[in-house]
Amino acid sequence: MTTTTPGAAAPGPAVPPAPPTAPAGTAPADAGKPAPAGPAVPPGPRVSPSSLAPTGRSLWYRSRWFLLAAALVLLAAALLAGLNQDRRYPPLDPRSYDPDGAHAVVALLQGEGLKVDITADLTARTSGNDTLVVPEPDLLDPAQLRALAAAGHSRLVLLSPGPAALSALAPGVRPSDEGGGAPYAAVRSTAAQCALTEAVRAGTAHLGGLLYTTGSRGEGCYPRGHGFPLVAAPTGKGTEVVVLGSGDFLSNELVKKDGNASLALGLLGSQPNLTWHLPDYSTPVAAGGAKRFTDYIPDGWRWAAYQLAVAALLTAAWRARRLGPVVSENLPVVVRAAETTEGRARLYRRAKARGRAADALRRAAVHRLAPALGLPLSAGAPDPTALCAAVVDRLPDRPAGDVRALLYGPPPTDDAALLRLADDLDALERQVRKP
Repeated sequence: MTTTTPGAAAPGPAVPPAPPTAPAGTAPADAGKPAPAGPAVPPGPRVSPSSLAPTGRSLWYRSRWFLLAAALVLLAAALLAGLNQDRRYPPLDPRSYDPDGAHAVVALLQGEGLKVDITADLTARTSGNDTLVVPEPDLLDPAQLRALAAAGHSRLVLLSPGPAALSALAPGVRPSDEGGGAPYAAVRSTAAQCALTEAVRAGTAHLGGLLYTTGSRGEGCYPRGHGFPLVAAPTGKGTEVVVLGSGDFLSNELVKKDGNASLALGLLGSQPNLTWHLPDYSTPVAAGGAKRFTDYIPDGWRWAAYQLAVAALLTAAWRARRLGPVVSENLPVVVRAAETTEGRARLYRRAKARGRAADALRRAAVHRLAPALGLPLSAGAPDPTALCAAVVDRLPDRPAGDVRALLYGPPPTDDAALLRLADDLDALERQVRKP
């Protein structure tokens, strides 16, 4: 139950005083200005956008270098595709002008008056006085090998044949590894060391590759270990078969060295007509079965994949070691000062930063002691000499050297010394503040 005193105002909400009125005859200062649309709303706390929310500008700055790199890669690919419109040929292709092509040999043979026919058809009729060059004879199926053996060519030159092609076209010749010898030899300049007329005339030549052993009537040249990279053997059908472990000496790059040109003219130019077979590299190898998936991938793409893998690993290592930009953001919760202190102390301990921890403890003690002793904080820190003298005046029992060593001494050498320093600073502060 409430009572009111006569003459006293009844309790209620406080009414703001009326604004002062202007004197008579004068216009208000805000005359002519539009009245506010409503009561003014006091400004609240400004809410800043979260620093974790990506913006268009931040995304652009973050990805602009990657976009530029991608644009440069696409531009380079377009330029290379436009510049490399010429047709690429396989190695030892008689139409190729590349270093591993064989157009130079064909030009030499045509210059000697030979008729050169480049074809992929093995069923063409032979004249009986021609030479047939067959690169990769293992790409032929058994029916093609039998037809080739019965075609009646005067000379048959086989480049790197395998066991299947040898058994069908050169029965007396075998791979060297069947007799326990080395199956392959590096291509290098080698002496002929045989009685074959073409090899004797040429002298040294760049032979190597697969090695073979001769039959009873065969002639092996350019010996390498227990085998020969060149074997000439007649067959019972009037055809002379020349087996070459490698045709690198026929390439545009090597034909001009040593006696390679002379050997090429002798082996391929003994007849007035020359037929160069173009193998179908898309067919499976007869001796090795079907091709694997990786056999259909060009070498350029394979090396590009290796380079991309290395670039990806380097990029991952670069980005993994990179620290992001410093981002200031409001803490989602209020953290107690003790937790922050403990967290920083753990970081100091993990880094073994005893010197930084000791400096922080001493700097905080000095900032608390200076006001207690009536010393001004000039430039953020009191004068060390004046502070030590004031402490000694307050505590006559403490030697000046001990006080200076405690406040401005060297850093502690271990964790125990750091704990003692913290206890001594705490004790000194309590003694100074003690009335």
